[in-house]
Amino acid sequence: MRNWFQRLTDISSLAGTEQTLKEALSELVQDLDFDGYAYLNVQPVRIFAISNYAPEWQVRYLAQNYAAIDPVVSMAKQQMKVFAWAAAAPRSLSKPLRRFYSEAGDFGIRSGISVPVRTAFGHMSMLTLASHKPSLSLETDIDQIAAVTAVAQLHAKMEQQDTEPTASAAIDLKAKQALCLKWSAEGKTMKDIASIEGMSFATVNFHLNNARKALDAGTLAQATARATKLKLI
Repeated sequence: MRNWFQRLTDISSLAGTEQTLKEALSELVQDLDFDGYAYLNVQPVRIFAISNYAPEWQVRYLAQNYAAIDPVVSMAKQQMKVFAWAAAAPRSLSKPLRRFYSEAGDFGIRSGISVPVRTAFGHMSMLTLASHKPSLSLETDIDQIAAVTAVAQLHAKMEQQDTEPTASAAIDLKAKQALCLKWSAEGKTMKDIASIEGMSFATVNFHLNNARKALDAGTLAQATARATKLKLI
């Protein structure tokens, strides 16, 4: 697979548009006799996918927050190295995991290879190549350095192009929370916001605190920065 990862590095470097990159990824996956790919970007308050999996599965995976129970994501976070995986025997699984594997199998995702990489500020991205086969039989060991280098290059390209996700998890930010955050981003104090919007100071504080929690931010400044980056305000 070393040559395959070198090809991935090459197309990540050369692809001029996100459409070209997505098409090249699909072709590369087919060349390796896999059925699909999924690039997953995992952040504290945002998970998004760029994938050629069935759109219905992508939406369901994020809507049901399956990343929280997906053993592949958990293993990626723990090991931070390339690994092959396959669905576990149903008898050994909890009911939620049995349902998860069953639904994934319905969409032809039963085994694969995943390559996690550490990204900026302690976040993680991972590329998964998936197969409908119950298990994988690799002829040679995967070159860890070649794999991680290629996926890091892919991540950088995705960031550079600001590639449009094929699916993303929505963040539940209420209208008043977004309004108060927007004023905060404009440099207004809580006292200012209370005066402008005709609210009490306590109400403004309430909305901003809830917005901060929804964005998993430690400070108000961090919350406004995240909301701005995610285009929520």
